[in-house]
Amino acid sequence: MKLRDIAHSRTGDKGNISNISLIVYDINDYVLIKDAVTAEKVQNWFGDIVSGEVVRYELPAIGALNFVMYEALGGGVTRSLALDIHGKGLSSALLDFDI
Repeated sequence: MKLRDIAHSRTGDKGNISNISLIVYDINDYVLIKDAVTAEKVQNWFGDIVSGEVVRYELPAIGALNFVMYEALGGGVTRSLALDIHGKGLSSALLDFDI
């Protein structure tokens, strides 16, 4: 099953840091994503894109995980040569993760 089957996501950015929130549709699925989507797995998933640390924050009351990914945007909006300089597509890429 893909994450997109049980969750949605939002992405933000600040400098060279990307922030992805992963929010379950049904609170009963929170434990599933909490166990399946670790910071290490997200780091590996984005392998060549994220060269810094990935930190996961848990928000069980709202059924969400928040991933802060350092050195993830090719230097940031004013430096990056990427087509998606804000990294908005990263949330969709995470939803393609198999659990």
